[in-house]
Amino acid sequence: QVRLVESGGGLVQAGGSLSLSCAAAGQAFSSYALAWFRQAPGKERALVAVISRSGTNINYDDSVKGRFSISRDNAKNTVYLQMNSLKPEDTAVYYCAAAITLSVWYIPRLGYEYTDWGQGTQVTVSS
Repeated sequence: QVRLVESGGGLVQAGGSLSLSCAAAGQAFSSYALAWFRQAPGKERALVAVISRSGTNINYDDSVKGRFSISRDNAKNTVYLQMNSLKPEDTAVYYCAAAITLSVWYIPRLGYEYTDWGQGTQVTVSS
């Protein structure tokens, strides 16, 4: 089990940038694939980006491709989400999540595959 704490959310104008961080406390951070999900008001939680244990396999939702970038630093037990060219439709609560995977390349894409979740951080993009 790993405890996840997000930071870096806030209010930004459309076209701006924000950087989210998720620090993990617990053992074997490198055993986890890591992801960012988001949930907008009235909508279901959705996968934004995921990175494998090795960091070599990454997947993005089509809505953020070319604008968002996920990365991880296993030495710092931290996963990041760099968000550029933000749009009002990016407004949501962003959650960090972790999933233990046997393969260092596997990237879980479904919410139920993740066992540990952060408390969420609000991102608001004004038009």
